[in-house]
Amino acid sequence: MSILGLKKKQPKTFKVKVITMDAEMEFSCEVKWKGKDLFDLVCRTVGLRETWFFGLRYTVKETYAWLKTEKRVLDQEVPKDSPITFHFLAKFFPEKVEEELVQEITQHLFFLQVKKQILDEEIFCSPEASVLLASYAVQAKYGDYEPNFHKPGFLAQDELLPKRVLMQYQMTADMWEEKITAWYAEHRGIARDEAEMDYLKIAQDLDMYGVSYFAITQNKRDTDLLLGVDAQGLHIYSPNSKLNPNKSFPWSGIRNISYSEKEVTTFTIKPLDKKKDVFKFYSSQLRVNKLILQLCIGNHDLFMRRRKVDSIEVQQMKSQAKEEKARKKVERQILAREKQMREEAERAKEEMERRLFQLQDEARLANEALLRSEETADLLAEKAQIAEEEAKLLAHKAAEAEQERQRIEATALKTKEEKRLMEQKMREAEQLAVKLVEQSERRSKEADHLKQDLTEAKDAERRAKQKLLEITKTTYPLIAAYSTPPPPPEGGDLALGSGSMRIDFKDSDMKRLSMEIERERLEYVEKSKHLQDQLKELKSEIESLKLEEQQQQQAGVYGLRNESRGYPPEPPYMPHSNRNSAYMAQMAFFEEV
Repeated sequence: MSILGLKKKQPKTFKVKVITMDAEMEFSCEVKWKGKDLFDLVCRTVGLRETWFFGLRYTVKETYAWLKTEKRVLDQEVPKDSPITFHFLAKFFPEKVEEELVQEITQHLFFLQVKKQILDEEIFCSPEASVLLASYAVQAKYGDYEPNFHKPGFLAQDELLPKRVLMQYQMTADMWEEKITAWYAEHRGIARDEAEMDYLKIAQDLDMYGVSYFAITQNKRDTDLLLGVDAQGLHIYSPNSKLNPNKSFPWSGIRNISYSEKEVTTFTIKPLDKKKDVFKFYSSQLRVNKLILQLCIGNHDLFMRRRKVDSIEVQQMKSQAKEEKARKKVERQILAREKQMREEAERAKEEMERRLFQLQDEARLANEALLRSEETADLLAEKAQIAEEEAKLLAHKAAEAEQERQRIEATALKTKEEKRLMEQKMREAEQLAVKLVEQSERRSKEADHLKQDLTEAKDAERRAKQKLLEITKTTYPLIAAYSTPPPPPEGGDLALGSGSMRIDFKDSDMKRLSMEIERERLEYVEKSKHLQDQLKELKSEIESLKLEEQQQQQAGVYGLRNESRGYPPEPPYMPHSNRNSAYMAQMAFFEEV
């Protein structure tokens, strides 16, 4: 095998990734391509014709550099990664954006880059200007403000203000959104490209807009300074202040910028006015020095180019851009007119639909009212017929009620007479009961007197017996001692026995008499109690009869009312003949007693 066959075959292409402000692209490039070939490919892909503002930037050893167009890509200090990453950014900034930025894509790329620099605080912006710029950014993204569509919180996911501004004031995200929305509502009718151009018009007046800063020293031992390069010229700043330069050299006042590479790179700025002093400054980094020189040459070339007549290409672009803007303006006007007409048509449609719904509701209500009227008429006719029938029925019932009233009046009269008789008999029964009670008391008193007489008789009898015994005891021994007992007279012992029998008879008679008296008294007491119980029952029956009479009268009135209202009458009251029979029997019993 030959030595040539052992050599590794070199690739003919390499991969490149280009990152723009709103997209990422990958290309396959040939090894022999120069920077201009890759740059032109990117511009064609993006559709950019104003190529002199842009460049491909890459990162090398913690700094950045711009890809040179006249040298091959792989011969430069580009990263060795695969793919090689480049950022397609604006390298030079215009003095007046509304005059120099012709294409819409150019405006859009500048808008995105400046917006990112403001949010990343590479460009200082006051809070008021930040809110205004944020409102134009919202207009460019969302179009016209629509309160019904853009509800509170619709900007919650958008980064619109620098963190420094958010930290400077103690305000919530809702409060910031309210402030931005207030300005956003004022931009109605502004198209996206116009909103982006208005954004750039405000941003170009900021002090740090379009300025590239580099660390330098005025001599080898002095403190550090900052060199600023922009479209207007060169500016010298203090390290702590990037807003107000200590010294400025406009491009129109610079005669020459010399560059020498020795131990320390020296830059010499020679003013056009020879009476002014030459300004020298030093930079220690070779890459930074080359970058400063590139920016100085490029900005000066653009500065001189702006002072000349536009090239035919630029004139064509401006003419086309003008025509395009006029066309878009007409289209926007037509679109706005169509939108207005559509909104008016929608409003008219909504009004007609609302009116249609209203008429439908009115028709429905009218139909319902008609149906209700018909139903009411039928109901009234039915009610009239029912009322006529009820009138007839009421007339009939009125006659029946009159008859019932007369019958009730007759019954009431009869009931009153019966009540009077019952009351009279009750009074007689009460009088008889009183008499019986009096007789009972009198008999009781007589019995007490008899008991007392009986007691006195018993006492007299006991005394007589005692005296007789005493006499008998004193006389009987004498007769036995001194004389023989004579023959008993006929019937002597019989007389004594008879006396004893009389005494015993009187005892039994008195006991029997007292028992009869006591039995009679108890019978009278029982009869009087029984009589009192019967009197109570009689009174309760009389009260029940009175209550029934009242209920009968109320029932008669209620029946009349019911008949007047069309209800069936209550059954007539019938007198209680059984109770009257019992009452008469009791009265007869009392009379017998």
